[in-house]
Amino acid sequence: MKEKTCCFTGHRDIPKKLYPKIKKRLKHEIKRLISQGVLYFGCGGAQGFDTLCAQMVLKLKRKYPDIKLILVLPFPGQADLWQADDVRRYESIKRWADKVVMVCEQYQPGCYHKRNRHLVDNSGHCICYLTRASGGTACTVAYAQRQGCSVTNLAGQ
Repeated sequence: MKEKTCCFTGHRDIPKKLYPKIKKRLKHEIKRLISQGVLYFGCGGAQGFDTLCAQMVLKLKRKYPDIKLILVLPFPGQADLWQADDVRRYESIKRWADKVVMVCEQYQPGCYHKRNRHLVDNSGHCICYLTRASGGTACTVAYAQRQGCSVTNLAGQ
């Protein structure tokens, strides 16, 4: 199953001017993986890159109805402190996702780390947007590489 699954990880803060370029690369990479038999796309539901990825998978489902969006969330209140527009976007993505996995019943230290590990542990592929050598995205990408995932960094293309 791992060979048919791709996870996403990336920064929450993407410069708006880069969105069109990243979206184009993301669409290309997802379509490439679909052509190789990948059907499941796991996303952490965070703002920024996660949201972009979830929206792209949902858009591509129109052309590729067999693909599935799986949201792997750290805890139920992840979006409680977000701005209203971001919450509406998040709730829409949750509504249209094929599956929602909650890794913790409530916030606890390490719940984001646990979510990231879950995403990688169930994937054979990882598409990321990584521009910094430290932080959660860097740790997740390093873990994915150690686990043998093929990793594609959209920031490096």
